[in-house]
Amino acid sequence: MLNNRADKLELLRIAEAVALEKSIDKELIINSMETGIAKAAKSKFGQENEINVQIDRKTGNIEIFRKLIVVEKPENVNTEISIIDAINLNDKNKDKKIGDEILQPLPSFDFGRIAAQTAKQVINFSVREAERERQFNDFVDKKDSILSGIIKRLEFGNVIVDLGKTEAIIQKNELIPRENIKTGDRVKAYCYDVRREPRGQQIFLSRAHPKFMEKLFIQEVPEIYDGLIEIKSSARDPGSRAKICVKAIDNSLDPVGACVGMRGSRVQAVVNELQGEKIDIVNWSEDPAAIVANALAPAEVQRVNVDSVRKKLDVILSEENLSKAIGRRGQNVRLATKLMNYEINIMTDQEDSERRQIEFKEKTENFVKNLELDETLGQLLVAEGFSSIDDIKDSTVEAISKIEGIEEETAKELIERAKEFYQKDQEEISKRIRDLGLENELINHEGLTPGMLVTLGEKKILKLSDFADLASDELTGSYDIVKGERIKIKGYLEDFALSKKESDELIMSARNKVYKD
Repeated sequence: MLNNRADKLELLRIAEAVALEKSIDKELIINSMETGIAKAAKSKFGQENEINVQIDRKTGNIEIFRKLIVVEKPENVNTEISIIDAINLNDKNKDKKIGDEILQPLPSFDFGRIAAQTAKQVINFSVREAERERQFNDFVDKKDSILSGIIKRLEFGNVIVDLGKTEAIIQKNELIPRENIKTGDRVKAYCYDVRREPRGQQIFLSRAHPKFMEKLFIQEVPEIYDGLIEIKSSARDPGSRAKICVKAIDNSLDPVGACVGMRGSRVQAVVNELQGEKIDIVNWSEDPAAIVANALAPAEVQRVNVDSVRKKLDVILSEENLSKAIGRRGQNVRLATKLMNYEINIMTDQEDSERRQIEFKEKTENFVKNLELDETLGQLLVAEGFSSIDDIKDSTVEAISKIEGIEEETAKELIERAKEFYQKDQEEISKRIRDLGLENELINHEGLTPGMLVTLGEKKILKLSDFADLASDELTGSYDIVKGERIKIKGYLEDFALSKKESDELIMSARNKVYKD
């Protein structure tokens, strides 16, 4: 035990030195010392004792107490004391009542080897935990910012970065592909997460994240930093190509020109940091058609059909602009889709005309066949904007009878036939779902209509786990380039006008249910 004043002051000096070295509170170090000494004292006085240690913050004097409960008849002398004994112990205890706690002073003692080792372990553990907590608090505020450090080592494709006070990790999939990095290089990266882990905080960095590019532009373009230009969205194919959409808050500014900089100096600084990644800077607009026309450059867009509800864009352009809009392996349109969060369908004028003709014919045939109409009436309804039998079922007599050539009686009959068909169709669909053998978990999955369920069942997708393993393109359809030709791949649920966002949400919610364990 510490016996003289010099030794006791040395204890305080040690606490202060450790606190300074580890950048943690001195009080926490002294508290951990008290805990360590208390654990060592238990080895001396018995584990059943509840020991309390107090170190004087000015003198370093150490006092050891045993905590006792005041009772009428003590049964365990290590934990209980009578009122009379408590008063005899200290006059200050005369006001104590049954159930109160008192502190009984214990004599100083010399640490044995085992007790000293125990105290040291407790103190070291407390200091490590405090250091981890301090590091976590230091870096949790740096989430969503760019950090710079030295590459310390490479582990199984992952990069460990020395940030000075701690280390961070750039996982293999968060690196720019084909990036040549080595130990000792200084590297910048975007901090996208800071987590508490059993072995300390874990700091996750990324050089492939779209936010990394955004933060680089904030550093390079003063107008963005000052809030005069806003970054609306971004999309990256790391190491290859990227798009960033910017809006001028001050209308007198040219946001694209500001981001490019004099002779391209600003954008070039970002390109260099991203290992030569080509960056398209897109001017933002309230009109999605204007944005997509800018985003698909260098292709020249002829016309854009916007479906804001389903977040779909049909982009019509000439044959010679088709390959430019799609880009190599679909890269250009894929990045534009991410940038806008719209589903973008690229087609030629001829394809658009053919699609419209096919849709018009299919809708007409649906009305003629299922509502028993003549072809002229069916065409008239489609031309007036009625796309499905549901549209007619949910319409009013007044709305339909406003169409030239349709009288009120005819309108009533149309709505009645639509309701009868809907009822019969629902019954047939329910029977079909049962016959196909779909599992209840899939049937009850929110967002899937009975018609969708029948289609999935016909494709042998009978379980929620089968559905969870699909990609959104398999539901909505996509285009692919095969031997230089653009091929349309039909999606399972393409006929239900499902947007890419809706299909993503359906699949992700299924995965959350299936893989929640």
